[in-house]
Amino acid sequence: MRGKMFADDSSLPRASTFGNAVHSDPNISASAMSPDVIHDYQMRNSSAAPFDPIRLSGEGSPMTMSPWNQTSSPFTKSPWTPFEDKVPKNGLLGSLIREEGHIYSLAATGDLLYTGSDSKNIRVWKNLKEYSGFKSNSGLVKAIVISGEKLFTGHQDGKIRVWRVSSKDPKVHKRAGTMPTLMDIFKYSVKPSNYVQVRKTKTLWIRHSDAVSCLSLSEDKRLLYSASWDRTLKVWRIDTSKCIESIHAHDDAVNSVVASVEGLLYTGAADGTVKVWKKEQSGKIIKHSLVQTLLKQESAVTALAVSASGSLVYCGSSDGLVNFWEREKQLSHGGVLKGHRLAVLCLAAAGSLVFSGSADKTICVWRRDGVIHTCLSVLAGHTGPVKCLAVEDDRERSTNGDHRWIVYSGSLDKSVKVWGVSEQAPELTPMSMQTQLITDSDSLPSEGSYSSSSRSGQERRH
Repeated sequence: MRGKMFADDSSLPRASTFGNAVHSDPNISASAMSPDVIHDYQMRNSSAAPFDPIRLSGEGSPMTMSPWNQTSSPFTKSPWTPFEDKVPKNGLLGSLIREEGHIYSLAATGDLLYTGSDSKNIRVWKNLKEYSGFKSNSGLVKAIVISGEKLFTGHQDGKIRVWRVSSKDPKVHKRAGTMPTLMDIFKYSVKPSNYVQVRKTKTLWIRHSDAVSCLSLSEDKRLLYSASWDRTLKVWRIDTSKCIESIHAHDDAVNSVVASVEGLLYTGAADGTVKVWKKEQSGKIIKHSLVQTLLKQESAVTALAVSASGSLVYCGSSDGLVNFWEREKQLSHGGVLKGHRLAVLCLAAAGSLVFSGSADKTICVWRRDGVIHTCLSVLAGHTGPVKCLAVEDDRERSTNGDHRWIVYSGSLDKSVKVWGVSEQAPELTPMSMQTQLITDSDSLPSEGSYSSSSRSGQERRH
């Protein structure tokens, strides 16, 4: 199956030719030198190619890989493990380890980092040291977003919990409510028309009936979007905590939602599709309508990211590929980034960089120049799949000619790793991992080529 991850096996470098170059490359952290990682590095290929209808997602599906090498870390005794100051341009700065659960979600703001896991605890880190923490009534914390003094968390039990930072003590986070509120649940439950059929049961349309897999804030921070394994997308007013719209968005579990500029919203799901929605407002009434379906494929869509300007949309999937589209060209398909041999589980975009985390335990750092993407680094060090990413501006180390970023990666190895990344880092050698433009006619398979019914929903949930 892995051989089918790449369009042209003949383009791959041979180990005997590039073995020494891999060891000497300054862009790969010292912990990356295991034979498996060296092999992965040699296998990376990113020349653009049209969609391959033969490519399947089975072995790359995140659920089929569980539990994925739960190896103990040598840094277990210390929650913060510093490394030498003289790190390469792109490299590991340290690790945050609590050994209390697999890391499923991250959110960063300023000097604070929030981590969510399957331990019921949400940890807060400041200046890379444990700062505080608070406990949720639910287990697995699948999503975290921050809006001012409020924090929103999405959970396996289908609820969205709201937290507020105490004005008296910033270490204290108080529970501010749940979405939907108990009052709204009581109010809506009286009227039979407020119930919808979900699988074999009826439930209120204002609440999710399965895990909340992802959250995103609108550009003006007035709306919160939540998507779920129940296949719906819900829209919430932040000021009132009210659900104002529920959309049956996909035919399988929704794994990612990202709000962008000009009222555009993107959703990706286990049904192999990426959909574009547009916010329309008439007075106080807000509705979202489907504008376009960007992708239809067999492989589950596991992650989405949008560049800060909204000009490029990225989609990671269980076949290990990252596709992207250009908004300036009516969201035409721009190319494919081939950097992973297993499922892409998370994406993040910052400045001219794009980051892709994978079940192969690595993070690819891509630099964008127009629509050409070059792989700068392969960040290796995790002993489990990389499940989530967060990126913050590194103001202390950035200079006029070198913009730097702090990248946080959460993994199923129960650790968060902290990386320093430069936009000016030299590209990977010996091969240049670049995408090329492909024509519109090559960008998408024919209608009806793929069906998600051939795979169990559980395998495709992210």
